[in-house]
Amino acid sequence: MRKVLIGGLCASLIAGLTACNDKAAEVKAPETAKTATAAAVTQALGSGIEFANFDKAIRPQDDFYKYVNGTWLKNTEIPADRTSIGAFYDLREKSRDDVKAIIEEVAATPNLAAGTDEQKVADLYRSFMDTETLNKLGVTPIQGEFDAINALKDKNELVKYFAHSQIAGAGTPIAFYIDIDAKNSSRYATHLYQYGLSLPEKDYYFNESERFVNIRKAYVAHIEKMFTLAGLANPKASAEAILALETAIAAKHWDVVENRDSTKTYNLYQVKDLPTLAPDIDWAGYLAALGADKQTDIIVNQPSYIQGLNEVLKTTELATWKTYMQWQVLTHAASNLSEALDNENFAFFSKTLNGQEEQEPRWKRGVAAVNGVLGEVVGKVYVKRHFTPEAKDRMQALVENLRGAYGDSIKELTWMSDSTKVAAADKLAKFNPKIGYPNKWEDYSKLTIKADDLVGNAMRASEVEHAKSLAKLGAPIDKDEWHMTPQTVNAYYNPTMNEIVFPAAILQPPFFNLAADDAVNYGGIGAVIGHEMGHGFDDQGAKFDGEGNMRDWWTEQDLKEFSARGKALIAQYDGYAVFDDLHVNGSLTLGENIGDLSGVTIAYRAYKKSLNGKDAPVIDGLTGDQRFFIGFTQIWRAKAKEEAMRNRVATDPHSPAEFRALGALSNMPEFYTTYDVKPGDAMYIAPEKRVKIW
Repeated sequence: MRKVLIGGLCASLIAGLTACNDKAAEVKAPETAKTATAAAVTQALGSGIEFANFDKAIRPQDDFYKYVNGTWLKNTEIPADRTSIGAFYDLREKSRDDVKAIIEEVAATPNLAAGTDEQKVADLYRSFMDTETLNKLGVTPIQGEFDAINALKDKNELVKYFAHSQIAGAGTPIAFYIDIDAKNSSRYATHLYQYGLSLPEKDYYFNESERFVNIRKAYVAHIEKMFTLAGLANPKASAEAILALETAIAAKHWDVVENRDSTKTYNLYQVKDLPTLAPDIDWAGYLAALGADKQTDIIVNQPSYIQGLNEVLKTTELATWKTYMQWQVLTHAASNLSEALDNENFAFFSKTLNGQEEQEPRWKRGVAAVNGVLGEVVGKVYVKRHFTPEAKDRMQALVENLRGAYGDSIKELTWMSDSTKVAAADKLAKFNPKIGYPNKWEDYSKLTIKADDLVGNAMRASEVEHAKSLAKLGAPIDKDEWHMTPQTVNAYYNPTMNEIVFPAAILQPPFFNLAADDAVNYGGIGAVIGHEMGHGFDDQGAKFDGEGNMRDWWTEQDLKEFSARGKALIAQYDGYAVFDDLHVNGSLTLGENIGDLSGVTIAYRAYKKSLNGKDAPVIDGLTGDQRFFIGFTQIWRAKAKEEAMRNRVATDPHSPAEFRALGALSNMPEFYTTYDVKPGDAMYIAPEKRVKIW
C-alpha cells in the first residue's frame, strides 16, 4: 500500500491516492456518450458553453448551479452500470475508450516477445477477460494463502503474515508505506497507518440508524455467501466473527476529520520504542518480513490506534484472526476470481453500498486493470495520440498566469502581515508544475505477466511495487515521480514535493478547450490550476513551506486570522443540506473548499489580468465575466445515486459537486456584481460574512 499526502481535484470521483480500501465501488464514466455533455468532449464549441444544459426558469441569483446545469440534471439518467455521471465522467469514458483502442491494438499484434511491455499489456488484459479459465480455477489461485493462514502457529507468525498479506496486495489491520518525511523533505521515511476495515468508515460499524443496521446485516450475509462460494468452513459463524473483529478494530480507528490533520498524524518514533506503544506486536518480525528492518525510525500516523490494536490482538483468539485474514485475502482477490465470486463481490460493495444496479461490461474493468498495473506503458502511447505540444504550451502559460495572479493577491491581502506574505510568496515561487506526462517513464522490467494467471499477475504487481518502494529508502528524492497516469482525468497537489500536477486527460473540454473563449478556459482549467495551487495554502497545505517541509512559517496573529476564516467556511458548508437528514461536513471538506474558493478567485483575477485593460468581447450574448462563471459552474455538472452520495459525504474530503460551485461563488463579490445578486436572493451572503482567504 502506498499512502501519499496529496490534495486532489476530484478524488471523490475515482479511487483516490490516499484510499487503502479497494472495495469501494469505482465511480466511472457512462458506457455510452448519450448525454448532452458528450458534445463538449467530442467537439469544440464556439464559446465553450453548453447552452442546452441551462434551465432559464431558475434565477441565477438563487441557484447558479441549476441555472447552468438544470436541464441536464432533469433529463439525464444515471446508467445502470454507474453510480454517477457528469462532466468528469464523460471525459473518463473518452479516456477509457482511447486506452481500450491502444490495448486492443497491442493485443492483436502477433508474436509479441516475452517480457516486453507490449506482451505484458496484452496478456494482462487477456487474463482479465478469460472468464472461462477464472471459472475453472475457482479459489485455487488463493488456496496457497488459505493454507499459509491455517498453518500459523501463534500471534508472532500472524503479525509476520500481516506483512506478507500487504506485500501480496491483500488486507491487514496495519498499513505500512514509504513516503517523503513531512518534516524532512530530503528523505524517504517508513510510515504506519490504520487499516483493516471493509466498510467505508468507522461510523458504519456503530451508527444505529436503520440504514447502517441494514448495511451491517447485508455485510454479514455477504461474507457468509463468499465463504460458501469459496468452500471455507463455518460460513455463518465466520461472518459474524469477522464483523465482530472489524468492529473492535473500528473502535480504535481515528475518524475522517482527525485523519486529515497533518500535524496530528505526524508522530516520529524510534523503531526500538514501538513496544512502548504495542508490546504484544512482534515489531522486529513484522518489519523484517516487510524488508524494512534496517530503518531506525518510523512515522506513526495514529499512535492510539496502534495501542488499541495491541489490545485487540492480545484479547482476540488466533482462530478468529485466521478467519479474518482468510476474509482479507478473499475479499481483496474477489474481482479477479470466478464470475460467481466477482458477482457476489459486486452485489454488496457496488449495489448495496453504492446503488449501482448492474456490473459494468467486463472490458471496461479490464482496461481499468491495465491502467492500474501498467498505466504508464499505455500512457506513453496515449500522450502521442491525444496530447498536443500546443496544449502543453498553453497550459504552461496558464499556470504562470495563475501563479502571477496568486502572487498579486498575496501582496494585497489586508489580513496578513508582511513577514508571512514573504514566506507565502517564496512558497508560491517554488511550486513545481507538472503538465501532461512524466519526464521519466516507469520501468516494468521486473514484472512478470501471464495470460492465464490473473491473481498471480495482481500479486506480482503488488510485490514489484513494494520492492520499488523499499528501494527509495536512503535514495535521493525522485522529483520525476508521478502519482497519476497521463490518461487520468484528475489533478493533484503534493505538499512534500510542493508540486501541482495536471495529467494530459483532464486537458480537454469542458475543462480546457483550445478552440474556446479564454473566459471559459479560465473558468474551467484556470480554476482547476488555482484549486491545486490553493491546496498549497489550504488548512493543511499551509503547514508546509516551499521546500516541502511541515513547519510553522506564520506569525501567531496571521495564523489566528487564517483559522478564523477557515472556521467561517466550515460553518457555511455545514449549512448545506445534501438530503433532509444529511448535511455536508464542513470540517472534513475544509481543505477542498479552500481549494475551490481560492481556485475560482485566483482564476478570475488571472482572466481579468489577461485582458490587459481591454473589455472582453460579448460572445453568444454573454459578457466575459458571465462566461467565466458559467465555465466554472459547468465543470461541476454531476449526478449520483443516493447510496453513493451518502457514502461520499461520510468519507470524502470533497463537497458534493453542486456545493463546490455554489459555495465558492457565494463568497465572490465579482459574482454578485456580474449577476446582480441582492439581499433576499438565495445565494446572497452579507458582505461581512463572506469568506475571503487568498
